Amino acid sequence: MRRVLRQRILKPRDVAIFSGEINQVIADLIKRIYILRSQAEDGETVTSINDLFFKYSMEGLNSLSRAGVATILYESRLGCLENSVPQLTVDYIEALGLMFSMFKTSMYAGAIPRWLRPFVPKPWREFCRSWDGLFKFSQIHVDNKLRDIQCHMDRGETVRGGLLSCLFLSQELTLEEIYANMTEMLLAGVDTTSFTLSWAVYLLARHPEVQQTVYREIVKNLGERHVPTAADVPKVPLVRALLKETLRLFPVLPGNGRVTQEDLVVGGYLIPKGTQLALCHYATSYEDENFPRAKEFRPERWLRKGSLDRVDNFGSIPFGFGVRSCIGRRIAELEIHLVVIQVGAWVRTLAFRLGLVYGALLDQDLGGRGDVIWKTQKQELHVKSLLYFKMPPPTQ
Repeated sequence: MRRVLRQRILKPRDVAIFSGEINQVIADLIKRIYILRSQAEDGETVTSINDLFFKYSMEGLNSLSRAGVATILYESRLGCLENSVPQLTVDYIEALGLMFSMFKTSMYAGAIPRWLRPFVPKPWREFCRSWDGLFKFSQIHVDNKLRDIQCHMDRGETVRGGLLSCLFLSQELTLEEIYANMTEMLLAGVDTTSFTLSWAVYLLARHPEVQQTVYREIVKNLGERHVPTAADVPKVPLVRALLKETLRLFPVLPGNGRVTQEDLVVGGYLIPKGTQLALCHYATSYEDENFPRAKEFRPERWLRKGSLDRVDNFGSIPFGFGVRSCIGRRIAELEIHLVVIQVGAWVRTLAFRLGLVYGALLDQDLGGRGDVIWKTQKQELHVKSLLYFKMPPPTQ
């Protein structure tokens, strides 16, 4: 799959053609924010922020272009941000939620011997149910697109499209392999992007001075109501720095693993060929030797001081590095950059509320310097964020 797709999505210019489709989804996201604000009791607080970004990420990965040509994954819209979400999409979201909620047990389900499964049936049953739901969703959307491709081919028409069309036309993967790869790409590309967006918004809310600096840079270089494309991203370097700093402080994955292909000597230690190594992102990202004042949120550390300056730092490589790096990196970056630019220009103030819950909610406005709502229940700590969106009136 990497051989087929590496020329389509591994470079920023390769994914630039998806800007229009992603911006359509961002427009739907902003509309959805307005709707949720209008339905809130106080008229300004939007809850379940990660859920909102999850639906944006899921829709963005499957967006359909205006021309029906340049698309991303399944090459169709899923209705995640509609008032009434299609049942098939709801089933997928529930299956994904089940998989993550059962992660601690289901991750071991595949290791349970077949003879033991009847005695401890729940982990394996839940594991199969969640993955069956994910594969069913993928299979339906893949089959729909493949039928469309076949119709074009039967009429002798040239077939153009996104990643799914590319995989199908390459004829290098079986249909089963296409089902599996499309399922895993959606699975890997949705929650990772949404979690990163949630942390980025959280950090901006905790640091209003950075938030205002980002806002001023966007308005000065692009304009307050400008709909950006991939070509505009280099004009707002602080937005790119925000993403890098967010992933440094809150990497989506705890680490990357590799198997050595030859004997190595690192730091005076002999590492034989075939040894599995793991790089812990949190260990390297929070090391002051790699990042001065590493525990502080300082996006400016990633800004170049001149055209020849480079700020690459292998203390933080959340997407991995080299030929086995994240294949969806450029798509994820584009999705995050474009939504941060637009939400950053529209949203005047991001803030959180902080309260302690002992049977009843105690609301306390901390003027933008709060972080989360802490809930105590059965001596367990639960976190829920309530986000203020103070935005201009919607454009008629």
